[in-house]
Amino acid sequence: MEPIIQVRDLTRDYRLTHKREGVAGGLVDLIRPRRRVLRAVDNVSFSIDPGEMVGYIGANGAGKSTTIKMLTGILTPTAGTVRVGGLVPWSDRLQYTRHIGAVFGQRTQLWWDLAVVESFRLLKKIYEVSDDVYARQMGVFNDLLGIDEFLHQPVRKLSLGQRMRCDLAAALLHQPRILFLDEPTIGLDVVAKENVRVFLREIRDLQGVTVILTTHDLGDIEQLCRRVIIIDKGKVHFDGDLEDLRVRVGRRVRLSLELREGISSDRLVGLTAGLPVSWEANEGKLHLAEFRREEVSGADVIKAVVNAFPVSDLHLAEPAIEEIVRDIYRASGKGQA
Repeated sequence: MEPIIQVRDLTRDYRLTHKREGVAGGLVDLIRPRRRVLRAVDNVSFSIDPGEMVGYIGANGAGKSTTIKMLTGILTPTAGTVRVGGLVPWSDRLQYTRHIGAVFGQRTQLWWDLAVVESFRLLKKIYEVSDDVYARQMGVFNDLLGIDEFLHQPVRKLSLGQRMRCDLAAALLHQPRILFLDEPTIGLDVVAKENVRVFLREIRDLQGVTVILTTHDLGDIEQLCRRVIIIDKGKVHFDGDLEDLRVRVGRRVRLSLELREGISSDRLVGLTAGLPVSWEANEGKLHLAEFRREEVSGADVIKAVVNAFPVSDLHLAEPAIEEIVRDIYRASGKGQA
């Protein structure tokens, strides 16, 4: 399958000026300014196939937003190449924008004082969407997002969750092949987040849209993306399946135990002395252990405990994706990634 997005050695530099303090410093700056180059994106390369939903994540300042701006044609790179559907985003901009949609979490593309439906009609004219396609897309959006109930309200009167649903519909009105999402669930409550996630899964399955998602809410990644690209300090430190990401830092598992009688965790430490298990220091009925699947099985740890103590409840859980990403950052900071 031919990739729909091909990025090779993408680089973006910013020239920064360091200002001196005071009036005298300002005068010196006029004659002898101090400048340095900040490399926001550093030789980034990846390919994305049609229909993939990829999480592109990193800390603030990691370079992810700069990458997205180059992929959408807003910025021109310092070096490197990008081809999306055979087009170069910054040089084929007019043709290119007909094939992409974008949603930036806190920036609406709808007209603030107009009714939602009027914004949709304007976008229909801008993108030269036919009446048949418009009617079909609006039907899909109503089925999946339930937007009919507030189509005739001004955008400024919508809740954040309602506005996000409308922004997603607006971005997909012209049936783009690629959708760029930058923090689409920021500020949303639990119900609104789930509505957005369900819609994205269904629209991908229904229309085959390729999605690149940047987010700080890693719940979005876990529920939507099989593939993750992690960027830090402008460089890609991981590109692969989410499950491979877990394996890369070790399949750490947490075992939560509730015993019928309170005991010291020292007794549990002694009980599992021959196993590579770490117990949190605690007194009472509730205890927490951590271990790696490649070193010991959960069944062995549980068997050792239940054979020695009456257990009321237990739960095995892998660490949240946030912790795994932090481990990747720690490794990259030590030059191990």
